[in-house]
Amino acid sequence: MKKLITAAVMAASFALPVQAETAASGLTLDQLLNNVKTSRAAEAKINAEREAAFTAINADRKAMMNQAERDHNEETARGERLAQEFLDGERLLNQLENDLSNAVGNLGEMFGVVRQISGDLAGGLNMSLISAEFAGRDLEMAGIAQAQELPTITELEELWIGLQTEMTQSAKISQFEADVTNTEGETNVQTVTRVGAFNLMSDGQFLTYNSETGKIVALPRQPEGYKVSTIGNFDSANAGDLVDLYVDPSRGPLLAVYTQKANMKEHFENGGTVGKIIAGLLIFGFILAIWRIIVLTIESAKIKKQMQDLSNPGDNALGRILKAYHSNRNVDTETLELKVDEAILKETPRIEMGISLIKVLAAIAPMLGLLGTVTGMIATFQNITLFGTGDPKIMAGGISMALVTTVMGLIAALPLLLMHALVSGRAKAVQEVIDAQSTGLIAAHAEQGNK
Repeated sequence: MKKLITAAVMAASFALPVQAETAASGLTLDQLLNNVKTSRAAEAKINAEREAAFTAINADRKAMMNQAERDHNEETARGERLAQEFLDGERLLNQLENDLSNAVGNLGEMFGVVRQISGDLAGGLNMSLISAEFAGRDLEMAGIAQAQELPTITELEELWIGLQTEMTQSAKISQFEADVTNTEGETNVQTVTRVGAFNLMSDGQFLTYNSETGKIVALPRQPEGYKVSTIGNFDSANAGDLVDLYVDPSRGPLLAVYTQKANMKEHFENGGTVGKIIAGLLIFGFILAIWRIIVLTIESAKIKKQMQDLSNPGDNALGRILKAYHSNRNVDTETLELKVDEAILKETPRIEMGISLIKVLAAIAPMLGLLGTVTGMIATFQNITLFGTGDPKIMAGGISMALVTTVMGLIAALPLLLMHALVSGRAKAVQEVIDAQSTGLIAAHAEQGNK
């Protein structure tokens, strides 16, 4: 009862404002009721449409979820299947590897040796002079050495052919046309002669092969002349002739080392100022000795001619003594002997001129060499004090001067001593002839006086 009374009161309270609004808008209660019904129907229709749309979307989402679940289940099954196949594959691979290892047996060690030999052969072919004629031989060998799989029969045959070719060509002398780079960097096509794996030669010169660039280049300096001269003899020889030829048993490096040897000019320059002084003394002494030998030889010839005609004195040592003899023939024997001795004493300096100087030069040359040695060692120790002993090239200059000047001093002394002996012997021979003739003249005068 209380609830009914409350609802009636609330309805009455709501009716009052509606009636007031209806009265204000001019609508009757029936019109208002129709409006409410119409709005309710429209809202119901909209709500139904929205509900239908939501239901359709929900159905699509559910269908998509069901499809995703089916796809997930299929991929899960596929993953499990692939995992099983992978495990089966690993087991099969391990089984095949075991079968291969059992089948290969000791061949595995052989293949390791093949790789090692291929690597060594690739390096040898790259450095070989034969590659100057047959280029690119090392690439295939390097490929075999670096391969991870087992070598094939074809690769093993190539290895055998490479070894056999190197051995065969090492015993051959061949000629081929190739580009040769000279010391000035210019490249020309020349006929190159290859002597086994030892030498490359062209136009009377030794060549070398640069393995890094694959080019044939001329040596910056040729070896000694007597070694280079054998190339000309070799080129001019006929087939079947035996000729001497210098070869490099190290196949290139030894020849390159020999080209770095200092020549005579460089040795002379290493002697410094002292070495030049020694050379000057040698030249001066040699010229002096030659001059004195020529003079004494001419004088000896004149004396021999004078000996055939003692009555007619000429312009020579014996002739001047004869003049002194003929000018004093009327004096006694003792006076004549003194006059003749005086004439001989005047001729002696002319005959012995320069002999003592040659001897002095021969003695000074080794002393100057010793001076250069001491000077060079002082310079060496100064370099050691300043720079230490880490770099031998720093000390090379002083040591070269020390050694070269000693050698130059000895080289200068030996020929000077020899020339001194020759000049002195020639002078003594002239002096003995003069003494003998003078003594004979005095003896003949004494015999005439006694008669």
